[in-house]
Amino acid sequence: MAKTEVILTHNIVGLGGESDNVRVAAGYARNYLFPQRFAVPVTSANKRQLESLKQRRAEREAHEFNTMTELAKGITKLICVVKVKAGDDGKLFGSVTAGMIADELKHQFDIALDKRKIHLEHALRSLGEHEVELHLHAEVKSTLKVRVESLTPVAAPVETAAADAKAEKPHTEKRGKKHEAEKIETAEASPKAAKSEKAPKIHKPEKKAKAE
Repeated sequence: MAKTEVILTHNIVGLGGESDNVRVAAGYARNYLFPQRFAVPVTSANKRQLESLKQRRAEREAHEFNTMTELAKGITKLICVVKVKAGDDGKLFGSVTAGMIADELKHQFDIALDKRKIHLEHALRSLGEHEVELHLHAEVKSTLKVRVESLTPVAAPVETAAADAKAEKPHTEKRGKKHEAEKIETAEASPKAAKSEKAPKIHKPEKKAKAE
């Protein structure tokens, strides 16, 4: 495949920055870089533009460095919450990716951060807090706290519920026994009370003897 040398006029990820002299496929340069004005052919006239391109690049990189340095200072104080679906045992249905974290940073704090600057050794697969490394700039690194929460409350363990029921049972039995004892005492006392409260005998007056 034929190659050609070009001078980049813009920062191209994976290729280079302004003023870089790079070799690319001729078709890529002809069909993409040149029409989009992302590069110019290497000629004597274009080489004279290198100084202005280098100055523009230096200004851009200085601005990026200052911006990312300030962001690094503030972002360590934040906690980015990512809510996901999880089972009753707390295991996630899937995982939390750099793209999801970048979306939540934008949504929660209005911070626009390229997901490629969020470095995960592996996707997050458990609930709780995690520290995520950020490569904000070639010379600026930071960390972000990410708290993964379940969209639905995690159910209490079965063992705990059983233990609570077991602890409640003796109290219920004690109350039952106390109630039975009160019933028996009441039943024993009732006949005596009835006997003592029996109505007194009424003596009827004797009939007068018939007149003789």
